[in-house]
Parts: sequence; structure tokens; C-alpha cells
Amino acid sequence: MRANEINMVDYLATLGYEPSKIRNNDYWYLSPLRNENEPSFKVNRKMNVWYDHGLGKGGDFIEFGKLYHKCSVKELLVKLSDKNNNGISFHPHVAGEKKKSSGDDGKIMVTESRIISDPSLRQYLHERNIPLAVANRFCSEADFELYNKKHTAIGFKNEAGGYELRNSYFKGSSSPKDVTLIKNAAENLHVFEGFFDFLSFQSLQLSGKNLLLPLPKIQGNFLILNSISFFERSRELMEKHNAIHLYLDRDTSGIKNTRLALSWSEKYHDESIKYSKSKDLNEYLIASREEEIKQSRNLSRRL
Repeated sequence: MRANEINMVDYLATLGYEPSKIRNNDYWYLSPLRNENEPSFKVNRKMNVWYDHGLGKGGDFIEFGKLYHKCSVKELLVKLSDKNNNGISFHPHVAGEKKKSSGDDGKIMVTESRIISDPSLRQYLHERNIPLAVANRFCSEADFELYNKKHTAIGFKNEAGGYELRNSYFKGSSSPKDVTLIKNAAENLHVFEGFFDFLSFQSLQLSGKNLLLPLPKIQGNFLILNSISFFERSRELMEKHNAIHLYLDRDTSGIKNTRLALSWSEKYHDESIKYSKSKDLNEYLIASREEEIKQSRNLSRRL
């Protein structure tokens, strides 16, 4: 396929960028080309073009790739090859060539899911301090195709049947994109931006460490947004509960949406202040574990 046929939204996901908001076919991001606090980088998914309002520049995929990677077109095509781009295949266009499969057009296609057993995925979970028992309860090992190449990742299913997909080198999602709601017939709701923060919450409960999160006798309901862009549109769903506990990221977007919710109703409670020195709940969990190991080593030396 030609480079300009690579889906911009999916490619940005492989680079670790997710939209801050979505308006019809327009996906808004914090610019990957510069530092900013408000999203002004827009991708029109239908036309597969971008425009950075802060730079006053825009164009197609190749123009973005040249700016992002600071390289020539020739060098960009090399970066898109199997050898240099974390497993994303680039196939030169051949006149009259037909698409081989849906996974070859830039769309992520999940082909199979099962219990998590892949050693590299188990190691990835270990690095993020998520017990395998917790991950297997809520996630699966998912095979997916992207640009006609097979990959395997931790898969977290949403309400519309799409998957959030993560491994050590990939961060993306399959269509359709949606929230995940886990019901426990509860009147309180816990809200997370991403599923690793939700898994971190469950891991803290499993470990019995109540320093941050009191363990309820019956777990509440859980809403995992899978993208902060779903926060405002989830307001009606959230406010069906008597109490709404927010565990959003401690970045500009997360703090902004938390403050917005607190202005809506007294039902909302900001739980992120309990991990204010970390960017999110998973980072707090990792830091807590590292501190435990450090204290254990110091104790051993004294003994």
C-alpha cells in the first residue's frame, strides 16, 4: 500500500497518542510535533489529513511523518518497514493491487482472544505491577492484524465490542471505540481513564494495601473511559449513581475534566489527589512497589 493510505489515527496510536476529544470525523490531540497544554492538532479521519493550528501547518501522512521523524521521504519509508517500525509493515503500492485483508488497510482487526499465557505479555504485566490473576479476570491475550502483520497484546474489551490493546511496544485500539462498564449492582461508581489504572485499583485491593483505597465489602460499579474524550458524554451514565469517584490522570486534561465534574454535582469525588505525586494510578502502584522493595532491603541490611 502507499504510505499516504496509512490511517493517521491508528498510526498515532502506535506512537502512544490518543485523542483528547472526538467531534464526528475530527480527532483532536495534544500536538505530537510540539509541547502544548490544550489540544490543537486535528486529524480528519475520513480524509486522512491533519492540521496543527499552533504551527499553522497540515497535510497528508507523509508530510506528518517527515516532520515527526525529522527525515526525508526516503528515510520515512525505511522507518515504515518491518525492520524499523515496531512491527508495522509498509508495502509499496503496485498499480491494480487489491487489498488482501481488512488488516492491511490501516484498521486493527482482532482475530482471536484467549487466557493470557504469552511470556512477553506476562513480563509486561509484571513490569507494570499487575498480577496475572487480576489481568486474566478482566483482560485476554488478543491476536490482531495491522497492515497485514500479526501482533499479540493484552486486550481489554469495550461495550461496543472493540478492544484496547497494549504490549511493551504498542498502544492502540480496534474499532469501534467505546467505554467499558463493569456492573456490580452498586450505587457508587469508580471512573478511570485507562484500563491499566483500573487494573491497578484491583491490584491494590488484592494486595490488601488500604493506604489509598479503602476496600469496600462489595465492589462498586466501574467505568473505564478508554479515552478522556468519552468523559463528558458519559455524564448521564455516571450520574445514575449516588457517588462517583474519579481516578483520572494527573495531567492537564485529567485535572481539567475532574474540576469540570466537581462543578456539575456534589456526587463527584476527586480521588486523584491521593496519588498527586504520580501521573496516574498505575505509576503510583509501580512507585509503591519500588518503595516496598527499598524498605525491605534496608531492613535486611540492619538485620
